[in-house]
Amino acid sequence: MRSVHRTRLTFTLLGTLALSGCLDDGGGSGDDRSTGRVNFNGFNGLSYQTASQSGTTNTAGEFRYYPGETLTFRVGDLPLVSDVPARQYVTLLEFFETTRTGLQTPMVDDEGLSTHTLTEQNVLENTTLMNLSRFLMLLNWSQNVAEGDGIDIRDRVITQLNAALPGLTAPIDFSVSESEFTANNPMSPANQLLAAICFYPEDDELCEEPPTQEEIDNAPPRPENDEDRDPDIEYSEDLQAKKDRIENAVRTMEDIDSEDAQTYLTRELKAISTTVANRYFLDEDVASHPATDTALKQVAVRKIWGGLSLAELEAISTRPQDIQINSADWQSGEVEYFVAGPSGGESELLLSFRPEDTYRWVRKQLRVLIR
Repeated sequence: MRSVHRTRLTFTLLGTLALSGCLDDGGGSGDDRSTGRVNFNGFNGLSYQTASQSGTTNTAGEFRYYPGETLTFRVGDLPLVSDVPARQYVTLLEFFETTRTGLQTPMVDDEGLSTHTLTEQNVLENTTLMNLSRFLMLLNWSQNVAEGDGIDIRDRVITQLNAALPGLTAPIDFSVSESEFTANNPMSPANQLLAAICFYPEDDELCEEPPTQEEIDNAPPRPENDEDRDPDIEYSEDLQAKKDRIENAVRTMEDIDSEDAQTYLTRELKAISTTVANRYFLDEDVASHPATDTALKQVAVRKIWGGLSLAELEAISTRPQDIQINSADWQSGEVEYFVAGPSGGESELLLSFRPEDTYRWVRKQLRVLIR
């Protein structure tokens, strides 16, 4: 870890955060509703409800809400979560109170600065979160969620899911252990539900009932010579192959493991963090001062759109023997520093700050040269 001097000022937020000024309205003239998104790359097919709004998320994962409302999510008739605070971006990590609370405590990185990314990776170990994430990924129309793609839960899947729910041996409980949630013998409720869903067009062979063992045993064997085969007859070998294809098309919880879910969620989290960070900049990228000028200098955080509202601000100098931090003020977003070293020296000032409306920390840097 590099030798640094660290300045940290913390602001405890009071009252409800005013999110509406920070979010894209998404509505027409006179519409003061806000538009939020589940994940970054979209999440189609989730039914949602707030105190005033209801609907189904589109391919962008969008939902409508008024600031201060909470969300209830379900897939068809299957309840998922409730009391999720509505905001511009809602990830699966914010679906549960335990994981939401965990996100509020930043960790310190090798630079000695607070960061949310280490906290997110820690939260990704939560079993309930992993059970839910794996299950929802398996409801995606194509089994694998490719990089840059969102999850697409289609109406055909929801229709089959609703039809199968009453026949489950027990309700789906995301809070049970991983082994119980993914069990195949006996089959867990999650696997029972997946087995009842065909992720192909309705008229596809893979959506048919597989041939029974009795039908396979009673069918004639396939002739060795091609010219002796009747195209209108399904031979025993054909029925066995068909049975194997249909059974292999059935999804189970084992098809997506926790590592797959963590990789997917990390991509989504990184994309959101990048988007949040891109709203902010420093009023200069490089500063140059003579060694004789030891007066206090300032660098300020700026926001591309809207007023700056920070909750916390930290700053370090990577070479305090050359450049030292004097103070950091979250209210103004300004960091004061001064030259402490000889001509030819330099340092990077690293600013880590948390905007009021998020648990995420943004990192910016200023290079300071001594001439």
